[in-house]
Amino acid sequence: MDKFINFMEKHFIPYASKIGNQRHLVAIRDAFTVTMPLMILGALAVMINNLPIPAFQNVMNGIFGGEAWKGFGGAVWNGTFGVLSVFIAFLVAYNLAKGVGKDPIGTGVVSVASFFTLGAATSGMNSSGLFVALIVGMLVAEIFTRLVGNDKLVVKMPDGVPPAVARSFASLFPAMITISIFGVIAAIIAGFGVEDMFAAFYAMVQEPFMGLANSYGSALLIAFITPFLWFFGLHGANMIDPFMQAINAPAIEANNAAISAGKAAPYIVNKPFIDSFVNMGGTGVTIGLIIAIYLVGRKNKPFMVVNNLAAAPGIFNINEPLMFGLPLVLNPVMFIPFILTPMVCVTTAYFATKFGWVPAATVMPPWVTPPIIGGFLATQSISGAILAAVNLVIAIVMYVPFVSLSTRLELKKGTEI
Repeated sequence: MDKFINFMEKHFIPYASKIGNQRHLVAIRDAFTVTMPLMILGALAVMINNLPIPAFQNVMNGIFGGEAWKGFGGAVWNGTFGVLSVFIAFLVAYNLAKGVGKDPIGTGVVSVASFFTLGAATSGMNSSGLFVALIVGMLVAEIFTRLVGNDKLVVKMPDGVPPAVARSFASLFPAMITISIFGVIAAIIAGFGVEDMFAAFYAMVQEPFMGLANSYGSALLIAFITPFLWFFGLHGANMIDPFMQAINAPAIEANNAAISAGKAAPYIVNKPFIDSFVNMGGTGVTIGLIIAIYLVGRKNKPFMVVNNLAAAPGIFNINEPLMFGLPLVLNPVMFIPFILTPMVCVTTAYFATKFGWVPAATVMPPWVTPPIIGGFLATQSISGAILAAVNLVIAIVMYVPFVSLSTRLELKKGTEI
């Protein structure tokens, strides 16, 4: 194990760290972090409108004399998921410009303008335009921030002009050039007979990518790579978050649309699926480790001290106390259960959903929602809660032998001392 750890630290970790700190990925991750409350609210509004409890629907229809009460959920969706891509286009460009010390608000505004120049007003404002929004945000940031720094494109204003006005004129030509580039792109695409580039891009690129990410192999890879990176001290969840978020909102929206139409939900793998059935207690299904320590690790005093501190945050899926206090990072004894437990849990959750035993996740509870409750909310079903409970038991069983081993090693160490 020591040779393996040394090899990874020398040959893998430096590259992984560079990827994790890559500014475009960081900008995307931070953009989705800002919009997370909106996605949670939008998902909850859709859940209320489509709650599969006939008694609830009948009561609400009786109170409001029909389905007018669903206007609330529809209005909230319009202000959240309905304009999600617009927010992302702004925030990605904003974060990238801020990272290089250039006008972040101006860059964000130009990004939104460029996004609409491509025709977003017709169909691309919701999650179907998400991939285009990401591309536009990155391209605008690269183009606009370089043009803003060019002295030949600055409109110099006379002394005494307010600084805000001077700044707006300084970015006048860069903004015009950047937006015009996207206008030319839109004209070229239209010239090829594409009436709606967002719908075409969704069908050609985004939908196949989501389908690829929806496979069991992809789910297994997600379950593996996150704890694997964490083992070496890298925040695995943050590193794969841009990928997860790119498929998350469209998958949830597609699932809800399919269910509303009486069809089967097409996407199993999304963020609420991972959060509710795999990352219980945090990466590595560490709520199972906390319980395992209480069951068989009471004689391990270092473990118990950390565990008592980690139990409360662990209920809300925060496991940094375990990661660095136990620690799990670079802990050779805990390497096997920390890596394998989420892979086993993603397997049970994936096939339970695929075989129709549990509904697909269509609601995104806050990531701090306690285990089992999260499974119920994500799937709007008792079977979702049961699946989460089963995975919790699996996690406990997988951690118990290694907690016992760690305890024996700790007691042996104390005896030798």
